[in-house]
Amino acid sequence: MTPLPLFEQTAYYKALMRKMVAAIMTVSFIPVFLVSSAIFYQFRLSYKEKIYAQFMDTVQKHSMNIDRFITSKFQEIQYLSRSIAMQDITQDISLRRQLVLMQKVYGPVLVDMGVIDDQGLQIAYAGPYALTGARYTDAGWFRKVMADASDISDVFLGLRGSPHFIVAVRNSQEGRPWTLRATIDFNAFNALVEGIRGGKTGIAFIVNRDVEFQTRPAVNIVPDKRLIQSLFQKKTLSKKPDNVHLVETVDVSGVKVIYAASFLKNGEWLLVYRQNAAEAFSKLNQMQVLSILIFILGGVGIVIMAYLISGRMVHRIAVSDHEKEILNQQVIETGRLASIGELAAGIAHEINNPVAIMVEEAGWIQDLLDEEDFRQSENLEEFRRAVAQIKTQGARCKDITHKLLSFARKTDPRQQNVQINDLVSELVALSDQRARRSMVVIHAELMENLPLLRLSVSELQQVILNLINNAIDAMERKGGELFIYTRQEERWVVIEVSDTGCGIPEDNLQRIFDPFFTTKPVGKGTGLGLAICYGIVRKMGGDIRVRSTLNVGTVFTVYLPIATPDRYEAS
Repeated sequence: MTPLPLFEQTAYYKALMRKMVAAIMTVSFIPVFLVSSAIFYQFRLSYKEKIYAQFMDTVQKHSMNIDRFITSKFQEIQYLSRSIAMQDITQDISLRRQLVLMQKVYGPVLVDMGVIDDQGLQIAYAGPYALTGARYTDAGWFRKVMADASDISDVFLGLRGSPHFIVAVRNSQEGRPWTLRATIDFNAFNALVEGIRGGKTGIAFIVNRDVEFQTRPAVNIVPDKRLIQSLFQKKTLSKKPDNVHLVETVDVSGVKVIYAASFLKNGEWLLVYRQNAAEAFSKLNQMQVLSILIFILGGVGIVIMAYLISGRMVHRIAVSDHEKEILNQQVIETGRLASIGELAAGIAHEINNPVAIMVEEAGWIQDLLDEEDFRQSENLEEFRRAVAQIKTQGARCKDITHKLLSFARKTDPRQQNVQINDLVSELVALSDQRARRSMVVIHAELMENLPLLRLSVSELQQVILNLINNAIDAMERKGGELFIYTRQEERWVVIEVSDTGCGIPEDNLQRIFDPFFTTKPVGKGTGLGLAICYGIVRKMGGDIRVRSTLNVGTVFTVYLPIATPDRYEAS
């Protein structure tokens, strides 16, 4: 975009540009922001729902596997207690045989087994520890077995000093109650939970109602006791072990985390999967950053385009205002020229009659001087000189009044089809004699096959001849070269008259077509020639332009519209 002219660098255009930029940016940013926000909001909801669904599915699937594992071990011990008589299992050898058999069938998940009487005394034991004769009267799991006939204990250290939990089933034969208990391998049980991982922060663990770990977490963490206890208090979850509860909160360290929890062991245990929200939603955060970056880049593009578009529009408005101002000046100038023309016509008519009488009386005086009475006068030659001067100046006044009348004339001469090259050739031949006297060489370079022009021949002759005469006058003292070119430019026929004369000062170029303005010495020009040429060319629908450099020369360029078929037919 071209820079604004100086007249355009005003507070008005700057304020207009600011308003246009603000309007374009407002109209552009509001829909983009609303649409982008709506799309991202829906995407965020969908993505969160997907992550939450993955959390819930992971916890639910693993809670079912862990519950199935615990239930299967409980059912195995329960089946064994019911299928074997007490006298066959209360012997260490018999119990060891059953343990080895079950380890072969179900794997080394069962660490040891023991039979306890109703007083809490272990009367038979099979396993790697020396626990025969151990007493469990005060053990919580034993009291619960005696009350409920079965129990799956929490993880505890017990007599062996290592974490484990007990599966115990009470039976009764011959009126004597006895309990079969088995120890579940903690490492095998813990491996079921350790395998639940997600990224760097996603871990799983099992806690009881006292928020005590029932598995060994992969990393050192502090569980949110208040949150977990609130989950245990939800009665509905304990009635639906397969239900998963999901919470997004801030933990004690100030990190935003997501908890997904499901109940195990009939609501006694809680499987908890925990992961930092930043990691869980890392893809979403990346997408959010990318969206913001795209929005910023788009915003920068909108701002740039707003400035470019506003600048171009303000530039066009400024140019249009400038052209309107020029047009207003031309209207004012046209009115002034019309007034001058009317004044010139009045002056010409008023002067023409007395000048004609003066010239006629001068001729009469000359005739009288030729008579015999005056031939012997000493001042005869002086009289004749004075009469000749009166006639010369009278003719000059008549020429001036003729030009004034021509400038003021409003009637359109008859138009006809003109071949411009023929007209230029005739005028060059007509001016050749005068050019030679002024040591000027005329060069005519005329483009062939120029289209016809529909205009007044006499008026165009007046224009071209005036330009040729002005060029010769500019080179009269030292001679030079005069170039006349004709060519076609789109819908114009162009006539260019170029000389190597003294040139026109830049200050005078703006006034060159004004009436009565001339750079010729007093008595050499009237200042009406170029004004008449300008009026004729503009009346023809064309334009005349001038460019000049001092001591280099001057170029006048005339643009004339090409005649259309409609204009031919109109004549």
